[in-house]
Amino acid sequence: MLDVRKVTVRFEDTVALEDFSLQLGAGESVIVRGPSGCGKTTLLRVIAGLAAPSKGEVWLYGVQASRPDSIVPPYRRNIAFVFQEPRLWPHMTVRQNVIFGLSQLRPTEREERLELVADNTGITHLLTRYPAELSGGQARRVALARALAPKRPLILMDEPLINLDDEGRRDLVDAICRFREEEGFALLYVTHDASDDITFAGRIIRIEGGCLLQQTPK
Repeated sequence: MLDVRKVTVRFEDTVALEDFSLQLGAGESVIVRGPSGCGKTTLLRVIAGLAAPSKGEVWLYGVQASRPDSIVPPYRRNIAFVFQEPRLWPHMTVRQNVIFGLSQLRPTEREERLELVADNTGITHLLTRYPAELSGGQARRVALARALAPKRPLILMDEPLINLDDEGRRDLVDAICRFREEEGFALLYVTHDASDDITFAGRIIRIEGGCLLQQTPK
């Protein structure tokens, strides 16, 4: 499903990733763990098509998606991305944010999917609000719901539980696990927090200084 082949990313004199390789199969879950600034977010951005590799290739679903001189745009990659900051569209209500990727569904199917995702992420009471009216924890719930709604086969998550209280973390972990079990999407989840090595981790990868240090089964 995902094949990152010897990717290097340089920003002027800084090397964010160096000769980094990673493979992810259909339905597999991998946690990438490392300190702040080690290249975790850069890895996700390259996979999502938001940054180009300086060297190496990214393949998605058997098709080359990125190389230094060619990049498939994010909207054509059939993946979902939960950013470290929620990045909701400020001019849309919560409802409009969540159903944005559901235009291919019939109206009744769209409403059923919205109801299911909203209920499982605890945002049903927020659907008429705008992002400016949400707390930080509420916005993270909405961002997760928006990523889950379209049933993408691959979801990238960049520290989605950061700055949440214990109850909020448990709720969102439960939602992620429930949807993974029922819908079988592949998950690449990056974090700096060892406590995030939780129930949905099939493999744990340690990264530091843009290089893969260790890869272990759960």
